[in-house]
Amino acid sequence: MTTTEWEPKVQGILDILPEEIVDFETQVERFQAGKWNPNDFMAYRLRQGVYGQRQADSQMLRIKAPFGGINADQMDALGVLSEKYAPLGKGHVTTRENFQFHHIPLADTPEIMRMIGDVGLSTREACGNTVRNVTGCPNAGVCENEPFDVTPYAAAYARYFVRHPYTQSLPRKFKTSFSDCDNDCAISAIHDMGFIPKLRDGKKGFQMVTGGGTSIMPRIGQTLFEFVPVEEYLKVTEAVIRLFHQTDELRKNRMKARIKFYIDRIGMDDFRTKVEEELKGEWAKKSFDPTPLLFIEDESKDAPSLDITYKSGVSIEFDHWLESNVTAQKQVGYNVVMVKLPLGDINSEQFHQIAEMSRKYAGGRMRLTHQQNFAFRWVPANALFEVWEQLNKIGLGESGAHQVTDIVSCPGTDSCKLGITSSMGLGNALIEAIQSVDTSDPLIKKMHIKMSGCP
Repeated sequence: MTTTEWEPKVQGILDILPEEIVDFETQVERFQAGKWNPNDFMAYRLRQGVYGQRQADSQMLRIKAPFGGINADQMDALGVLSEKYAPLGKGHVTTRENFQFHHIPLADTPEIMRMIGDVGLSTREACGNTVRNVTGCPNAGVCENEPFDVTPYAAAYARYFVRHPYTQSLPRKFKTSFSDCDNDCAISAIHDMGFIPKLRDGKKGFQMVTGGGTSIMPRIGQTLFEFVPVEEYLKVTEAVIRLFHQTDELRKNRMKARIKFYIDRIGMDDFRTKVEEELKGEWAKKSFDPTPLLFIEDESKDAPSLDITYKSGVSIEFDHWLESNVTAQKQVGYNVVMVKLPLGDINSEQFHQIAEMSRKYAGGRMRLTHQQNFAFRWVPANALFEVWEQLNKIGLGESGAHQVTDIVSCPGTDSCKLGITSSMGLGNALIEAIQSVDTSDPLIKKMHIKMSGCP
């Protein structure tokens, strides 16, 4: 099969367009032949999820997992990627619920795009001044406190805005989260746009929060609207994005180009008025019902039977792991198992081992988290000891998920052009230091340590 004849074998959350990869392959050849201006090519390749590293001729490839959803076949494909193309033999889970692979030759990226496309994964708009990967709570659909499952709506959002004409060249990146309940596990307040599900008179909708962000001039996002019906959340977001796109003043300084700067300058009340005015435009008169875009998947049909017999046992270490890493689902008899990934890294062998575990214990699926971990869902209660033992065998059975020992770090100067600090080196040093002291105090356990390699 030639590259022009290739078609993806399965349909993923995002459409994978073969002609897009063919064009990228052609443009890579043109760039390497000196026929592209480097700055123009950079903007083009970033929209394809290919990010230049500080090392010459090396790229970081970022692969999106909308709402953090990933399946066993996809994990196997990523294992092959790390074995065949990544010199370090590993991948990295990010706080945006993406996968990153480093030190990839530019010429190899189209072939990788086709390989991951065969299992429904895409790099499209994982980088650049676009709507980035949509993050979600790993408990969506199984949380006892959720008004409704936001997963279908997070997927519809990702589908609607990918390749959207207004999202290809924004003043700066636009980050989105979907929480599953009022606990706001997806941290709406630090996002450009955050959604918290609500029910009003039996009708589904979202509280919409905007203007949040960390880094330069950190700001807590503010409520744009207390309740937006699900039939209109895409329309209201598009109004926000249209305003963001039109705000030329933000394009003058890349370091102050996020939407939070604009909202901070004019105030939320004036911004809300501008959104309401934008919603009066001709473009907003069509239907924005997300139904055709919803991703509906009944995970329960693939859940392991509760009647299967698994290995049982007792130990103090297992009890600690149960306390910190396991949460009961609203579906009786099933559990969410949070798996700690040290600094977000997964090696080639672990990709395949995790895939096999998910098939046996979790219906062949899992969710990435913004803590650089992942969660098995639909794990039977009587399988927990066996799951813990298997995780220990592959080096991932540590307790303390989302506690003080669960340190979060970006790659920093190991690969990033913007990095000024070896954050991964510091992360490893901190892990060793914290493991050498007593962290049993409940208040200490609740502490979080995160580090960034750039300002």
